[in-house]
Amino acid sequence: MAHQPVGTTPRDEPDHLVATAPQRLPLFALLAANAISLIGGTLTLVALPWFVLQTTGSAAQTGITAGFAALPNFLSGVFGGVLVDRLGGKRMSVVADLVSGLGIAAIPFFYLTVGLAFWQLLGLVLITELLAIPGLTARRAILPELAQRGGFRLEQVNSWFEGIQSLALLLGPPIAGLLIAWLGPSQVLWIDAATFAVSAAIVGLAIPGPGAAVMVAARRVRRRFWQELLAGWRFLRADRLLLGLAITLAITNFAGAPFYAVVLPVYAEDAYGRATALGLLISASGAGSLAGALLYGSFGHRFSRRLLFIGGFALADATWLALILPPSLPLVAALLAVGGLAAGPLNPLLVTVRHERIPDALRGRVFSTFSAITAIVSPIGMVITGAAIETIGLRSTVALLAGTSLCAVLSLSFIPVFHQLARAE
Repeated sequence: MAHQPVGTTPRDEPDHLVATAPQRLPLFALLAANAISLIGGTLTLVALPWFVLQTTGSAAQTGITAGFAALPNFLSGVFGGVLVDRLGGKRMSVVADLVSGLGIAAIPFFYLTVGLAFWQLLGLVLITELLAIPGLTARRAILPELAQRGGFRLEQVNSWFEGIQSLALLLGPPIAGLLIAWLGPSQVLWIDAATFAVSAAIVGLAIPGPGAAVMVAARRVRRRFWQELLAGWRFLRADRLLLGLAITLAITNFAGAPFYAVVLPVYAEDAYGRATALGLLISASGAGSLAGALLYGSFGHRFSRRLLFIGGFALADATWLALILPPSLPLVAALLAVGGLAAGPLNPLLVTVRHERIPDALRGRVFSTFSAITAIVSPIGMVITGAAIETIGLRSTVALLAGTSLCAVLSLSFIPVFHQLARAE
């Protein structure tokens, strides 16, 4: 299938084309809204598992909670893509933020008023994450148009957008650790809810609606709901590279998602006994990821995408083995930072590949279906990891996760389709 560059600029043009400040404002507003929302989300990344560990003392229940957080990602990813293409990226982003904010605010509200049973917590976590994938898809879907409007190279804008997640991992966790020590984990969730509201307001007020060309293209392919849904899947199935990437990420997420959502919280409580240690470890990984994403934005187009993808994944997975060593907070933090640096280019690289290969009118559906596939086994990985920690111990579980992910990534060297990662000219 022929590659279709979306919103890119010629390679021999400067990074910043002629554009006025008002034309660039929507892009910077979207980046700011995403940063605020993600920083709030990283507060929850620390506060929620710490809340479960403190109230239940169970690694298995922590894994179940993380599994419920990941559970909606497949279904909302599949069905949410149609909503993104029908509602448009702006409206879908606002709706997703509002639903997530209400869901996360309900956790401390019920806990501090009438009480909160474990099954009720799982339900609220499910609601909070219900539209997370469609919301992320919506923001990614409008990036090419905003990049073109602002006169920026698409790879550069994707590195900024994906790097913001690393920035959030750098700033949010240490703040969360301090806030938990000061206010308690349940109170920190209120702050996360507020960040979703602020993000929704910024997107609603500062981001323009979709351009006329995008709306016309979308109307041309608009059919019945199920036909629209299948159109995204058919496109993804026909593109062997995108399908291969989605399946690969599903396998690696089986191990990677539990590492951050279950393993690190349990390790921090067992080894150091304080939330600030968990915040520092996640922040170290975020610092490395931010540096890696920014370096990719500046220099990544000069290197082999295939080498960056396989090598970055392999090195990042290998650094997980730091948790097997005798507890040393500075050493473990340093190794996780190295892993973050290696993994930093991965998201902007893969999002750029998708932008290049997916037509504008199908972007929401294909992006969302892609994300759904990558998330399909994450909930199972969360639950299995929590149970494994209680059964075979933390260190054995870490070795198993790292080995599984490393084997999956290194096997890509022998699969010809990944040579297609070369950029579209």
